[in-house]
Amino acid sequence: MSELPTELKYASSHEWARLEEDGTVTVGITDHAQEQLGDVVYVELPDVGQVLAAGDEAGVVESVKAASDVYAPISGEVIAINEKLDEEPETVNSEPFEGGWFYRLQPTDVNELDNMLTADSYAELIEEDN
Repeated sequence: MSELPTELKYASSHEWARLEEDGTVTVGITDHAQEQLGDVVYVELPDVGQVLAAGDEAGVVESVKAASDVYAPISGEVIAINEKLDEEPETVNSEPFEGGWFYRLQPTDVNELDNMLTADSYAELIEEDN
């Protein structure tokens, strides 16, 4: 497994969240999640303008092996989606922490990030799963 970026926060449901300089939050799934899924063939993203609460279903990622729900790690309004994933869903496999991001939120309360796991805590969680 690759190194986990320490600047990100992680959800036990295998999403990551990155606080951007402009105060928005970018969300994707972890390297561990994409490895478990296998080759991603389709990604369903939330609608721009959709308001999500932490824990709400925010989309679906489908692979050759399975389909898995994607959840909102924090509350906020979707302000952008990664349209590249419509044509190139495999980007989730090759760049889960960069080009394979799913959507951006304008957070309702950025302090919700404090409730998420650190890279070390997430690494412990996935070690327990193995």
